Amino acid sequence: MVGSRNLLIATDSNVPLDLADGHESVIDALDTIRSRLPQARFVVPPSVFQELAHVALRDSSAERRELGTRALRQLRSQRIDVIEIVPVGQGVVETVARRIRSAGLLPEGEIHDSVILAETALLGCAVLLTSDAHLRGIDHVRLTWELHALDLSVPIIATPREIVAKFFR
Repeated sequence: MVGSRNLLIATDSNVPLDLADGHESVIDALDTIRSRLPQARFVVPPSVFQELAHVALRDSSAERRELGTRALRQLRSQRIDVIEIVPVGQGVVETVARRIRSAGLLPEGEIHDSVILAETALLGCAVLLTSDAHLRGIDHVRLTWELHALDLSVPIIATPREIVAKFFR
């Protein structure tokens, strides 16, 4: 597990994008987590970083490209670390992602979401912070069965709004 002394919290691409766009719920969620869990380390898994880079460089909307660029630039100042590789082969990530989809936990077309979830589990992250409806709607009990069968930890999947609503002081 990467950074076993730290509690890892993975972010989906919508979190840095919303942060760059000034969404208060994301700012409050990061502040809330940091105040309650000072050992927490926010990370961007490899596929999320690739998605942010794609938005910054290739999105069809100039406004969205600017937002993607701003999100990438703010990662360091927001103390969100980029994880360059998952400590297993890409084939393992793809196998876990395929298992998540074949179990019906995510639609077959949600390849990217399944890869994000696989990377999050393989990194041993305790939380996946996302606003993605497919990831939020996942059956957590079935996910637990599938990931535990592979000896992987199961992240809590939460939105920034949920974190703020449940834990904001």
